[in-house]
Amino acid sequence: MDNIASILADTSRLMRRSFDARARDIGVTRQQWLVLVNLARHEGVNQGGLAERLDVEPITVCRMVDRLQDAGLVERRADPADRRSWRLFLTDRARSLLDQLRPLADAMIEDALDGLNGAEREVLRDLLERIRENLSRRVAEGIAANG
Repeated sequence: MDNIASILADTSRLMRRSFDARARDIGVTRQQWLVLVNLARHEGVNQGGLAERLDVEPITVCRMVDRLQDAGLVERRADPADRRSWRLFLTDRARSLLDQLRPLADAMIEDALDGLNGAEREVLRDLLERIRENLSRRVAEGIAANG
């Protein structure tokens, strides 16, 4: 019998593959989607903050943002408080692309939750949220203890 970590890992992998297959026709990778969604939620974040949110190295974010900027989806603006830092903003083209991608993500989630009624979906969301909070707290405690 699979343990919960294996089930969560497999589910995450399958959700990524499902999204990738849907977004491929639009020409966007999942990583690009994640950057764009994060910028939509936290517009004006700097590259270091975005790297932290995505849990990747800053150089990785720099390369992703370079590609998105070349594609006309992201613009860098100098940070008035720190001239060494760049703030990241979506372009109108990126907003339009997100409008195309949201229904794909929603359809993928609907496929994943097929057969679950509203109450079951709510319980699942609540349980996953609790697991995430537990792990976030433990990670923060570990960092503080080892800090």
